[in-house]
Amino acid sequence: MVGKGKRPRDTNQLAKWIVDQSTGQLPDPNEGKNPAAVALGRLGGLKGGKARASKLSPRNRKAISKKAAKARWKQKT
Repeated sequence: MVGKGKRPRDTNQLAKWIVDQSTGQLPDPNEGKNPAAVALGRLGGLKGGKARASKLSPRNRKAISKKAAKARWKQKT
């Protein structure tokens, strides 16, 4: 797949997106961004969850995971 990003929901925009993708005409998502800032943001994103988990106490980690499990398995009415 050449381009990343959300697929448009509108039928006409989706058709154009498919044609652009198949012909390789999708714009570069990093165009106009500072490469150093992009690299720094990616670096922080890669280590973010692990760094946060290592700073939490086992008690807090357990509370967070219980809350997530409750939200995940909550019955939708």
